[in-house]
Amino acid sequence: MFMTYSEMQDILMKELRLYHYPVAVKFFYDPEKVAFFKERVDEYHSPLKAMTFCQWELAARMKGQVVYSEVDGLGCGNAQYCFGWKDLDAGEIKGHAKYVKNLEQAERFVMSKTRMPSGLLGIAVAPLAKAEVFDGPDTVHFYCDNMQAYHLAVDYMAATDTHPLQTNITMNSSACGGNVWSFVSQKFNMLPACSGSYNAGKTERGEINVMIPGDHINAVVARLIERIDTLGSSAITRPGDGFPGADICKNCPLIVFKKAK
Repeated sequence: MFMTYSEMQDILMKELRLYHYPVAVKFFYDPEKVAFFKERVDEYHSPLKAMTFCQWELAARMKGQVVYSEVDGLGCGNAQYCFGWKDLDAGEIKGHAKYVKNLEQAERFVMSKTRMPSGLLGIAVAPLAKAEVFDGPDTVHFYCDNMQAYHLAVDYMAATDTHPLQTNITMNSSACGGNVWSFVSQKFNMLPACSGSYNAGKTERGEINVMIPGDHINAVVARLIERIDTLGSSAITRPGDGFPGADICKNCPLIVFKKAK
């Protein structure tokens, strides 16, 4: 089943009751593709001042805007490192000192992070519905709650025949590093907010990050539709219920409603 990205977004927003638009992330390595994107898109925004990657995503997930930037618009050294836009330096190691036992451990931990291949030119983020402007996403990033994340994980496992899922959590790089790992490994990722994305990226306390490779998103949404057609709704916790995450025990004899009219 092939769907447009707009159709996918509509289904995901409606059936999973998402708070935010799913964020389509595109990594550009070809200058011709950058030029094609800029010519094709009706409107895009760039940071007025250098800011964090998770702040770029704010415009996409909350305002529905397309954002494009190169390294000069990225004011986060940790994200620059993850995207391959800077090498390991003393400042990056020191920036992780508060998380670890000593600087030697900080250096090893930073060096163990997955990085984008060299040569990255720029990055675009957009609501999933607008991903056609750059010929589809490399990753799709969801800011969602626990049960929304569980539904996405279950559908991903069924759609891709993958079990169990093994995700990747790193210090101080949830939004940036989480997308990088998902893209490079071509695997589902699920991880909590880091201290930077919690503050700068305005992640709510109850939200969690889910990243899905762009090549897999159609299959995941198709599996969601298949479940709805089979069970009558998107809910896994209570099949047939219209709310994905309904927490009324199916065997409870007290919380029952009957049609009165």
